[in-house]
Amino acid sequence: MAAAATAPHAGSLYGSDPAYLSPIARRLLERGILKWAITLAASLGAILEVIDTVITNVALPDIRGNLGATLSEAGWVSTSYACANVVIIPLSAWLGIRFGKKNYFLFSLVGFTVASLLCGFSQSLGMLIFARVVQGITGGGLLAKAQSLVFEAFPREERPMAQALFGLGVIAGPAVGPVLGGWLTDNLGWRWIFFINVPLGLLAVWMCIILFPRDEKASTRVQTSVDWFGIGYLTVGLAAFQIMLEEGQQDDWFSSSFIVWAAACAVVGLGLFTHRELTTEHPAVDLRILRFPSMVGGSIYSAILGMGIYGIMFAVPIFVQDFLHYTALQSGLVLVPGALASAVAMVAYGKIANRLPQQLLIGLGATLTACTGFLLMGINTGTGTAQLFWPLVARGLGSVMMFMPLSIATLGPLPKKDIPAGAGFYSLTRQLGSSIGIALITTMLARRMSLHRAILVEKVTDFSQPTIQRLGMLAGSLGGHGAHAAAGRQGALAVIDRIINGQAALLAYSDIFFYVAILFLASLPLILLLGDKHKKPEPKPATPAEDEAIEEAEAEAAVH
Repeated sequence: MAAAATAPHAGSLYGSDPAYLSPIARRLLERGILKWAITLAASLGAILEVIDTVITNVALPDIRGNLGATLSEAGWVSTSYACANVVIIPLSAWLGIRFGKKNYFLFSLVGFTVASLLCGFSQSLGMLIFARVVQGITGGGLLAKAQSLVFEAFPREERPMAQALFGLGVIAGPAVGPVLGGWLTDNLGWRWIFFINVPLGLLAVWMCIILFPRDEKASTRVQTSVDWFGIGYLTVGLAAFQIMLEEGQQDDWFSSSFIVWAAACAVVGLGLFTHRELTTEHPAVDLRILRFPSMVGGSIYSAILGMGIYGIMFAVPIFVQDFLHYTALQSGLVLVPGALASAVAMVAYGKIANRLPQQLLIGLGATLTACTGFLLMGINTGTGTAQLFWPLVARGLGSVMMFMPLSIATLGPLPKKDIPAGAGFYSLTRQLGSSIGIALITTMLARRMSLHRAILVEKVTDFSQPTIQRLGMLAGSLGGHGAHAAAGRQGALAVIDRIINGQAALLAYSDIFFYVAILFLASLPLILLLGDKHKKPEPKPATPAEDEAIEEAEAEAAVH
């Protein structure tokens, strides 16, 4: 009994020891519903993080206008959040062990809530980006640990049901986020997409204090080291790489000394990171697990997923608001069918997961996502909700058909002792892919718009008969309203310039969606590397502490 009291969470269900529970939690345990209450509390924290990942997309045009930012600058509102997640995710398991699961989860909740307040009160783009970094650091712990806590609160035979319910809650985030963000932006202003987190965050904090069992004493918890040098090198390299992507287009790339220095810092930082991780005894991200073919293929595919799926989620709201003149609420509603399709696909996947090869599901998902890109290539100023419905539904179905089986096909062939390291690297590539994808899309949009504008302008000359006719018609129309002939011509030229800019933008968006489609089709051969059934025999069974870490890693990989 004394041993059990000392380490209640090792080898037993989370929240099953009454000695570590509050009076309310003990009563719920006696009634057999504490595990469901823990699921509700953990899911609320996770949903806050998921919603904030997508809620800013529909508000970006308003944020740009209010803070005086360009499209590329505003992209940092999303990119900075994703970058901060990249840094914290590999550390989340260690932080939970080091400081206690409840302590770390509560710290993340409080930090996320305070950062939301800072976002709402931001008076400049720099302040908003700083607050989003804090949000990303604390939010990364929310989603990772919430999944783990739910996983540990249920016996193995009940975990599929618990994970399905948790997954439905998390999947609801992408459906609720854009709509909620659109309504708040249209009716109360973009700042309320952050203020809305405060009461929900405080509710989640109260529920966790009441329901979660208190942590073990620090002296009884497993103390592990963390590779601070590796994390530092990764942070420097990744930040420099993102700056190079974001600012390269505006600064004319390598003709700018600033971009050259950013590129050099990225190469040096990531190079030192790679060397450090391959030589230190306890790496933050164990790159040695790339000796397994499934990890190589799965990690590349994971990065591609992040780039393509989240890139589409970033581009579509901006397109429909800027060129179809949708309100923020309308642009949010456009994304709802895809998110609901994801929720349906997740339930269906639970029923067919063991009946079909994971590689087949991944291939079908990639093909569906490629079809999404090809269908979106046809967008124009006459595109409406009906034309966007099926492409976004296909994206929702395809994303689940790739996300869910990919973690199984990637981590399944690994020896049990290597799963925690594999899960950390796998999660890192997903988040890294999404941040790179958003940065690349904002840069490529600007470059392709400039290219298409230059091509179109070449065809609009004083020697072109269609141009002469259109100028004459527009000048006559403007002149008929009292404008002088010279002023009428100037007005006509301005109208044609706006038309050219609009067409160049449409062609640029079409290019982006085409590239996404080709990217997914080109990645199909990577499926051959996944799901290798031939494992080496285990040299020795895992210890109880290793088993607990492995279970946490498996759980956290499922949502990343």
